[in-house]
Amino acid sequence: MKRLLLAIFALALLVACKDNPVSEKIKETRENVSNTQNAFKELNEMQEDLEKLKEITPLTNEEFKDWLPDEVKGMKRTKYKAGQGSYMNLATIEATYASEDKSKQFKIQVIDGAGEMGAAATAAMRIMFSQDFEEETEYKTKRTVERKGVKAVEEYSKSNNRSTIQFMQDDRFYFHVNGLNMDMDETWDAIQDLDPEDLG
Repeated sequence: MKRLLLAIFALALLVACKDNPVSEKIKETRENVSNTQNAFKELNEMQEDLEKLKEITPLTNEEFKDWLPDEVKGMKRTKYKAGQGSYMNLATIEATYASEDKSKQFKIQVIDGAGEMGAAATAAMRIMFSQDFEEETEYKTKRTVERKGVKAVEEYSKSNNRSTIQFMQDDRFYFHVNGLNMDMDETWDAIQDLDPEDLG
């Protein structure tokens, strides 16, 4: 979880720069300007939200566990960890689900954005989700999308059929989800089976 948090902050602040032909460089510059404007707009709009989040008591380990289902899309829960971020005053939970033959695996990590530290941690993530980008190589795809009013970052590895999805639920709960041997639609279906809107 600590490595995940560090990666999130790095990703939220990182601006990639690659050698491209002139036309590509112009396009990239336009996208960077647009994304910078989006980031400032999101920063301004979320100030009030962050103040409200600071005043909310984060979920307890028991509340997180009560929400966590035993099974997701036919995959049984094989393990979970609650409170891994408590050393940073963050309310967190992680869980892994697997099919009976272990060919499919679904893993979730959730951070509650309530409280002083939670609000600060999820602020950087919300800025990340305000960006618009899309990239594809022969090995993977990565892009921002909007599903049922939720802005998300999707990443798909073609070589091992691995999907990664990151999103914010109700501008409070940060989700980082991995689906092994699951395409993007299967992973989204599993997320819906979790009922993330029932948190809080």
